[in-house]
Amino acid sequence: MASELCKTISVARLEKHKNLFLNYRNLHHFPLELLKDEGLQHLERLYMKRNSLTTLPENLAQKLPNLVELYLHSNNIVVVPEAIGSLVKLQCLDLSDNALEIVCPEIGRLRALRHLRLANNQLQFLPPEVGDLKELQTLDISTNRLLALPERLHLCLSLQYLTVDRNRLWCVPRHLCQLPSLNELSMAGNRLASLPVDLGRSRELQYVYVDNNVQLKGLPSYLYNKVIGCNGLYSLTHTPWSSARRQATILNTEDAVSGCGIPIQLSEVRLLTFSSGQLTVFLPAEVKAIGTENDHVLPLQELTMRSLYRTYHRLWKDLNFLSPISLPRSLLELLHCPLGHCHRCSEPMFTFVYPKLFPLRETPMAGLHQRRTSIGFVAYCCSTQCLRTFNLLC
Repeated sequence: MASELCKTISVARLEKHKNLFLNYRNLHHFPLELLKDEGLQHLERLYMKRNSLTTLPENLAQKLPNLVELYLHSNNIVVVPEAIGSLVKLQCLDLSDNALEIVCPEIGRLRALRHLRLANNQLQFLPPEVGDLKELQTLDISTNRLLALPERLHLCLSLQYLTVDRNRLWCVPRHLCQLPSLNELSMAGNRLASLPVDLGRSRELQYVYVDNNVQLKGLPSYLYNKVIGCNGLYSLTHTPWSSARRQATILNTEDAVSGCGIPIQLSEVRLLTFSSGQLTVFLPAEVKAIGTENDHVLPLQELTMRSLYRTYHRLWKDLNFLSPISLPRSLLELLHCPLGHCHRCSEPMFTFVYPKLFPLRETPMAGLHQRRTSIGFVAYCCSTQCLRTFNLLC
């Protein structure tokens, strides 16, 4: 077997092969023949699935500098060495079905990486450096022990498919709603009790799977007609995939009108502004309703955040200028990523929302799932006015 392996590698070196298949070889150590002399400088794809490897060599990138794809599915690897970050051309890395406990921060140096598969391991966390993978399109971290996702994951602007099934997640970072390319999100079999208010607001996100999250009682209304799998529902895995995809339609959010509440009259503008240096903030007209009996006034902190948000983004869009805003870190973070947006008018919401429940039995999904659940959709509005006029079923 050893002589046959050496012959295979020698032929690959001599004939400058780009692909090398070493699957099912019962390898306990990385073959020294691969690392001999200059290594395999022309090799682009290395397949070493279903062996018994426990580690990778430190000089892997030096001996195999042109690797584009590395498949190590079903081995016994516990730790990926820091040297993995030197494989600068790597686009696909498959470490599924190993014994991984740690992913080194150097993985963030794989700037060309497009597909990363870490399913069926023992991972309890991912390093924040995953957010440096700007070209990453697919991330599969299902069947691990993750309690949370890295906050910087929303910086993976090319991410299209995110699979986090069968972990221990109890929440989903609302920043994930900002991923511009995310098309499919699967979080089945976790411990989720709620989902971000804005989840599904993006036109790109079409498929969301949240089966078997027993504490999940309500779904954000932006997922209406997008949800494929829900807690306790009849599983769509029994439906042909093409048919299941036809059930999911894209929610058009462009029909929503920006702005909310009582419109500001031009004659009132001067009374509803304050200035500080180059920064002018327009106060919401709702401020005039303080003390009246007919209108519910939001907390001043919420009104202030909404006004700052509009001013902040207007300056950035029109003048490419950002005035320094002195806010506590938590509020400054909210300013960049609101808690959610009103489903009626798209007004950003920061500290205060008005929820409205729509039971599943009143939606088109009811017949599909044979009324086997009490789960519903929750619409979040920014004011009593929007709450009264919004109807998810229209």
